[in-house]
Amino acid sequence: MLHVVMYSKEQCPLCDKGEQMLQELKEELPFELSVVDIYKDDDLLLKYQIMIPVAAVETEEGIEELNYGQLSKEKIRKRLLQIIG
Repeated sequence: MLHVVMYSKEQCPLCDKGEQMLQELKEELPFELSVVDIYKDDDLLLKYQIMIPVAAVETEEGIEELNYGQLSKEKIRKRLLQIIG
């Protein structure tokens, strides 16, 4: 099963909205979702500080960023469907 990661932080309305959208998308597509607080990992903080929220998927090639900022349900759905096949 696909694993989608949402990089987030506390007190982030865009992050809350993005997580809700990903939860809705989980009802349509088979994937696991985890939410990671970038402030608990210095490397993630440096990488994603100004981009959050960031939705990414774990693939055989590594982590693929699906979308960031104002997350697009359609863009994420389309890419996940491509990956699922």
